[in-house]
Formats: sequence, structure tokens, C-alpha cells
Amino acid sequence: MSPHHNMKSTIKTTQSPVVAAAASLAPAPAPKTTRVPRAKSPVASAPAPAPTVITAVIDVGFGNALYLRGDGPGLSWNKGTLLDCVAGDQWSIAIPGVKSPVTFKFLLNDQTWSKGEDYVAAPASATKLIPEF
Repeated sequence: MSPHHNMKSTIKTTQSPVVAAAASLAPAPAPKTTRVPRAKSPVASAPAPAPTVITAVIDVGFGNALYLRGDGPGLSWNKGTLLDCVAGDQWSIAIPGVKSPVTFKFLLNDQTWSKGEDYVAAPASATKLIPEF
């Protein structure tokens, strides 16, 4: 036997510094997938009710205006609300947020009341009238 055969052979293996440093680190986390966030859908809400539209068909003459007084959102029996002149002989107002019938009368220049009984318009309706003075 050779003299080297009975000897315990001890081989010490060493790792390179780069391998040793990499081994001491925690395992890398799995790559995250990037998700594009979905846009939040708008909260379903009831659409706003249609406004109540009141139109008067009357030529009030140059320099005059038509007003409305009554019970309803934004209306009063004490002070009139000016209607918009939408044509030579048509005056109109759109009243939003009406939840119950609107009772009203027309006034010429917010002074002279229209003849007859009070008018009534249903919520979200379009009412066209011919007032007399």
C-alpha cells in the first residue's frame, strides 16, 4: 500500500465569495404581476326627476314680462318668479325637484293676476296654458 492510501484525506471545499454572499441572502420573492386597477363603476343612483315645465302662450306686449307665483320649489305667493321669454308669444319656466303638484297663477309684470282659478301642474310634466288678463 502506498503511504498515502491510509491517510485520511481531508479536502476542504470553499465557496467563492460571490456564491457565499448569494447563499446568505433570503430567497428572492416571486415577481409580482402588475394589475391595472379597474375603474370603479359609478354608484347606481336614481336619475334626477325631470323638471316641471310651465309654458304660457301669450303676447304680453313690448316692455312687459310674465311672472309666476304659487306653491312649489322656489315659488311664493308673495313675490313672482320671472318666466323666460322663449318666443314672441311664449314664456316658460322649468322647475326642478317637484315632488307634488304645483299650484300657481301668472302675473303680468308681477302686479296683475291672470283671470280665473289657480292652475295646477303635475310633477315632471310639461304644461302649456293660455292665460287671460
